Amino acid sequence: MDKNLIQRLLSGAVYGLIVILCTHPIGSHLLRNLFPGIMQYQMYYVLIAFFMLLAVWECIRIMQFNKGWEKFAALPVALLVFYRFSKKYFEHGFYFDFNLSEILGLSLILIAIVTLFRFNEELEYNSGKLIFTVIYASLTFSYALALPYFNTENEFTLEPFFLFILIWSSDSFAFFAGKLFGKHKMAPSISPKKTWEGFAGGVLLTLIFSFCIERQFPELRGNWIITGFLVAVFAPLGDLVESQLKRQFGVKDSGNIIPGHGGILDRLDSFIICAPVVYLYFIIDKLI
Repeated sequence: MDKNLIQRLLSGAVYGLIVILCTHPIGSHLLRNLFPGIMQYQMYYVLIAFFMLLAVWECIRIMQFNKGWEKFAALPVALLVFYRFSKKYFEHGFYFDFNLSEILGLSLILIAIVTLFRFNEELEYNSGKLIFTVIYASLTFSYALALPYFNTENEFTLEPFFLFILIWSSDSFAFFAGKLFGKHKMAPSISPKKTWEGFAGGVLLTLIFSFCIERQFPELRGNWIITGFLVAVFAPLGDLVESQLKRQFGVKDSGNIIPGHGGILDRLDSFIICAPVVYLYFIIDKLI
């Protein structure tokens, strides 16, 4: 077997195992044998915070800041924003109040994406790079903390776990469907391998999985058939956003922390976009 394939499979398995251990109760149950005081929500917070720090670092690297203070301010500002939006986490206030700051944060994510695709000349300046880095690589992760809620045993529910499962299923089946049936390119100038046939395949399998989740776990927030549809639609968009970012600055991979897979942004490009979208859906579902 090819060494690169073995490396890719092993590193992917380690990455997946870490995510599962930090988003599923089985992880905290296992680690409590070694660290009796550890709680599941602490593991999840550390995971998301770690992903956020790596994403900010990779974004700084990709965007190739010019000389100036902005490069050194990116990480502190990103940490401040993440803290501002995630501090409710430790108060067990998993549902953010749908107030001005949350609306503004979601709006800024949309503005950042539009800027990347339509007004990318703004990203030639350090100020634009700083703002984009903070929004894309920090703000988006803070919404991931608002997806689950605590149950009576002080553990949180499985929304983050199943969100990762749906994203992985969407990406995987879209890849295989594209390989087998792909003829019509989705965005050839940005991501040449993506096809509409692959997209349709990803939607199909994700909807099947989400139907099973909805039937077996009715206690989850929202309707997971709708959640699955949102993931199937926005996961490819997340990949296109990161591909456009790398294309804009002439970078092949965001990093090499996951051998054979690239960087954290390469692995979490779909999650970065899906987490705020699913959060918004949960908020709307709660209001109606």
